Amino acid sequence: MNSVQITAPDVDVLAFGKVAVVMGGWSAERDVSLMSGKQVLSALQSAGVDAHGVDADRNIASQLTSNGFDRAFLVLHGRGGEDGVVQAALELVGIAYTGTGVLGSALCMDKWRAKSLAQHNDVSTPVANVVTNVAEAKAAATQFGLPVVIKPTNEGSSLGVSVVRETELIDRAFEQASEYGEVLVEQFMSGEEVTAAIVGDCALPLVSMKASGEFYDYHAKYFAQDTQYICPAHLDEATSSLIQDRALRVFKALGCKGWGRVDFMLDDRGQPQFIECNTAPGMTSHSLVPMAASQCGLSFESLCLLILADTLPSGGAA
Repeated sequence: MNSVQITAPDVDVLAFGKVAVVMGGWSAERDVSLMSGKQVLSALQSAGVDAHGVDADRNIASQLTSNGFDRAFLVLHGRGGEDGVVQAALELVGIAYTGTGVLGSALCMDKWRAKSLAQHNDVSTPVANVVTNVAEAKAAATQFGLPVVIKPTNEGSSLGVSVVRETELIDRAFEQASEYGEVLVEQFMSGEEVTAAIVGDCALPLVSMKASGEFYDYHAKYFAQDTQYICPAHLDEATSSLIQDRALRVFKALGCKGWGRVDFMLDDRGQPQFIECNTAPGMTSHSLVPMAASQCGLSFESLCLLILADTLPSGGAA
């Protein structure tokens, strides 16, 4: 599966009409979304698309309809943009948009329910509990054994995430995660972090990441210059194919479409464990989907066109 080849869509850019690159928004990931959106906007404009940047507010549907937009390239990250809310608003006014729809977006944003559906589809995932207080977090840590990961159930970009190795640090980790809402305590996986980018029906070459800190956190994802990326990941063919197969399986089970990214951690036996699915992954200079696409010979500009082409009635066919 690592030999997959993807080509740019054979489509007249005029068919897209007036395109809004919707970015920013009001989530905790606003700054990252703006970085992603600016790069997507530049790529589409370079390709000749009539694309315009739109910093989303809660009146996003009227923002787009009143300005005559035909479709939207959604580059919103986090709640309010990646959780089905904006998707539902655009459905109501009949504006086509990139990526996953309302249900799939909502399911993927909820890590607990995404993990449950993955298990139901025979995709392994670390054991986890939703907790409502510190006592429950400590009980879960005792049940799973330290270290554990404590993180928000509904947030992205590793915001509020802690790897906890000592019981006395659970209080602080729970406090940090709970700033973003519901909290998940998850069994820690000691192996490599690997991600599978998906475009259309294809799982692209895998990317593995190694941060200089304890884990691949917000700083390592978007700002650090010493984070190591390997694409294709240095895994044997059987493991790579297994991860790609499971990525596609969980992507479909969660109701996703168009494009996305499915993240895994390897356990101490080298077996892949599903962590989460991202329906609007980063599109910054450090981002993983463009990196995997490049390995297939697909430029950033062509990647953006391919994602946008999925909003056309024909799916982008000329």
